[in-house]
Amino acid sequence: MHINILGPVSVAADGELHGIQANKVRAMLATLALDAGRAVAHGDLADELWAGRPLGNTRNALQAHATRLRKVLDGHRPCRPGATVLRAVRGGYLLDVPPGCVDGDRFLDLATRGAAALSVAPERAIELLQAALELWRGPALLDAGDGLRCRGAAALFDERRLTVREDLIRARLTVGDAARAVAELRRLVAQHPLRERFCELLMLGLYRTGRQAEALELFHVTRRRLDEELGVQPGIVLQRRHTEILSQDPALSLSTATAAT
Repeated sequence: MHINILGPVSVAADGELHGIQANKVRAMLATLALDAGRAVAHGDLADELWAGRPLGNTRNALQAHATRLRKVLDGHRPCRPGATVLRAVRGGYLLDVPPGCVDGDRFLDLATRGAAALSVAPERAIELLQAALELWRGPALLDAGDGLRCRGAAALFDERRLTVREDLIRARLTVGDAARAVAELRRLVAQHPLRERFCELLMLGLYRTGRQAEALELFHVTRRRLDEELGVQPGIVLQRRHTEILSQDPALSLSTATAAT
């Protein structure tokens, strides 16, 4: 059994996805999955499920939702009589599964290992980072409700996803796959025109594929957008890349050029 939070919240078993219809039950699973293997206090769960809308008897309401959630979880795994994935502990509840059973934890592990491999084994980094991105089925915690814990976690996951894409493209540029990197970067720059790292990497990719004029034009377009929409100038990394391309710096042909931060 696996629990998915990188997209709609669901339970996967025997190759099939099983959604959860009840909003509060789904939010409870998402909150517990963010801390798989660790207890979450009743108060924290209540804040997540009913923030700003206090109930008369929160404990009873949580117990009812926990009972419904157990039926979902235990119905998709073989277990001995009396055993359950969702455990009531002193002062809260605990999702008793290894962290690897939650796709969010697997994603973070693959992302960390992929980033560590960038400078020493870029081909391996590509494998790990691609595997991390393939876990996603939509925006993180898409239907987990409006609780602060899930919304905050969703924002962090989405940001980490963008960082993984940056790392993957750096790895592609390092192994000489500039054409594929440029194709991916064009889409990403269109989606995130103010993200300077994507712009800087696309400038490098364009330069390496013989399109110096396009790389320089991209810099000017991005500079105008940053000024008009944010009132700021390009950061030092983007400015340095522009200077290097303008002067046709020999270092741009080296894989080490992608290591700029």
